[in-house]
Amino acid sequence: MIDVKTAVNAAYQYIKSIQDMMGSSLEDLRLEEVELSEDKDFWLIVLGFNIPKKLPKNRFEDLIPISIAPTIVLYEREYKLFKVNSQTGEVEAMKIRQV
Repeated sequence: MIDVKTAVNAAYQYIKSIQDMMGSSLEDLRLEEVELSEDKDFWLIVLGFNIPKKLPKNRFEDLIPISIAPTIVLYEREYKLFKVNSQTGEVEAMKIRQV
């Protein structure tokens, strides 16, 4: 059986490898939860990260020159649940983790 550090590293490497496909950069990637399944077949790893929040367009935006408009970036926290095989260390699933 792989240890928890190996399982977490597998999940981390997996999300980093598909980051380009997710549509935005992952800010503040952190380990949130770790659990070994009851049957000990899988490590369940939750990683959290921030993504830029899409703000609704303000109708006055076009009137304010970009040079004087304040740059405000808001982020949302998202969580992904990874199912890592406890024998092979392979990521077998990634799901959205609702909080």
